[in-house]
Parts: sequence; C-alpha cells; structure tokens
Amino acid sequence: MSTITNAVSWFEVGTDRPEETGRFYADVFGWAFTEQGSPETSYRVVEPGPEGSIQGAIRATGGAGPNYAVFYVQVADVADTCRRAEAAGGKVLVPLKSNDNGLTFAHLLDPAGNHFGVFAPPPAGA
Repeated sequence: MSTITNAVSWFEVGTDRPEETGRFYADVFGWAFTEQGSPETSYRVVEPGPEGSIQGAIRATGGAGPNYAVFYVQVADVADTCRRAEAAGGKVLVPLKSNDNGLTFAHLLDPAGNHFGVFAPPPAGA
C-alpha cells in the first residue's frame, strides 16, 4: 500500500461470485491473487503488479449487498475526512469502521452520488 495521503491507492471489487470474478480478471489482465480471508469471507488480494500500480482485492459479498467496484483514497484521518466530505455536500454511506489490524475506512458519496472509499493504514507498530 502506498504511503502517500490523499491519493487513490487501493481498489476493491465486491462480488457474490468471487471465483468467477477472479478468473475473469486473471484471464483479462493476468492478475494472480493471494487469499487473505476464509471460504465464507473471501478476500483475494491482487499480487503486486508493475511498480507504481494501484493494489486491490476481490471481496466476497455473500450476496449481502449489490456487486460493486470502488476506489479508495488513503487519508491521514478517516473521521475528519468524513466530516469534510459532509461539509462539502457529500454523504457518508458506510460510517467509519476499523479492522482487527487497526486499518480504518469509510465509504462516501460525492454530491453527484458517486461511491468511493477512504482509509487510513494501521498506526506504525500495530
């Protein structure tokens, strides 16, 4: 993951058919994946591509929501970014959450309704 804040540095494809979706991207772009989830919560991280490329993953939704593709902007403070987005006319779609490693993220909508995510990596040493 990039260490540059306010830059697009991650993408995620959410799907109810992770096997098929992974095969599609492998066939089209030659991507390989490393599974970092479980069979129920599959999270297939794209193995590093060419230097400077944005990294990402395919996440199994289990049919719990619509399929999607979203980009993430790395920020210094997710809560502050959510506040600034709302003040600028956007909306918080998925409120701030943290994973077990301390990574924080949220999903936002811009004023035109476009969906994107923001995240802050875990604190150093976490």
